[in-house]
Amino acid sequence: MPKPRSQQISLVVTPYYHIYSRTVRKAFLCGVDKETGVSFEHRRTWIEKRLFQLSQVFSIDICAYAVMHNHLHIVLHVDSEQVKHWSTEEVLQRWHQLFKGTLLTQKYSNKKNEEPLDKSQLAMVESTADIYKQRLMDISWFMRSLNEPIARQANREDQCTGHFWEGRFKSQALLDEGAILSCMAYVDLNPVRAGIASTPERSDFTSIQLRIKAAIKGEQPPTLLPFTGNEHQQKPTGIRLSLQDYLILVDETGRILRDDKRGAIKGKTASILARLHISDKSWLKLTTEFESIFTGAVGTAEHLCEFSEHVGLQRTHGLANAQACLNSA
Repeated sequence: MPKPRSQQISLVVTPYYHIYSRTVRKAFLCGVDKETGVSFEHRRTWIEKRLFQLSQVFSIDICAYAVMHNHLHIVLHVDSEQVKHWSTEEVLQRWHQLFKGTLLTQKYSNKKNEEPLDKSQLAMVESTADIYKQRLMDISWFMRSLNEPIARQANREDQCTGHFWEGRFKSQALLDEGAILSCMAYVDLNPVRAGIASTPERSDFTSIQLRIKAAIKGEQPPTLLPFTGNEHQQKPTGIRLSLQDYLILVDETGRILRDDKRGAIKGKTASILARLHISDKSWLKLTTEFESIFTGAVGTAEHLCEFSEHVGLQRTHGLANAQACLNSA
């Protein structure tokens, strides 16, 4: 039985989540239909463009993503601190980029409006802005803002009606660095595992390709949550690993996957895994079977127990796999 969203997402415990959406009725999110020869590759651009737009509006960062033929993977980071510094005007400006708002919020935001709002109207605007502020760091609202426009656009193109996505999106809480990095690598290597791309840099419409293109110029993509390097340094919000180490990590893992080997992961990758307290064997299993190993929150056994207690779950799911894969070094 599906868990309510309140037992899957808790920003008090972790700001990182793996999100997964799949299409229904054999609908093509993108790719080429072998039966008809019709190409839906342009829909990848729809998804990517919308993702980047939403990340600029919401207080939610994109860590990793992969747009596949009939499903979409995203790893998100909710920046709840950023929202605290937003003024009412900024909240409304962000919200109105996606939604109409109310007559009062439109009137408040309209600089050409000559008639000022009275005290009660201003109070109503402030109250409405507080609601919008909460929504702008809500993953459900983020996914609604992503999936609904894509579904409408695809249905118009397919000249049909009805559901485009398979129910609600699925989410997994990522409770520690091992869970975050293994899930990101899992998402980034989706095209390689599926045989769509031979290398990460050739994996179109993925975060890893964006990171590699930017890294060649000595930069990081502005549309993705950056890697901040050594976790002991005072850095702004970001993923606590160097970009170079992550690219090596994905490349080494991807090479093993492509050659269908179960050997040891070499060089720097092993040292990274040692720091995360994950054995080489467990890392390989995590990055090839992430979804089948974990169906709910992901993290060490200790973090899973804390998460279950916080969200009110009577039973902690995934303990055995957490102990096997994330407490294994």
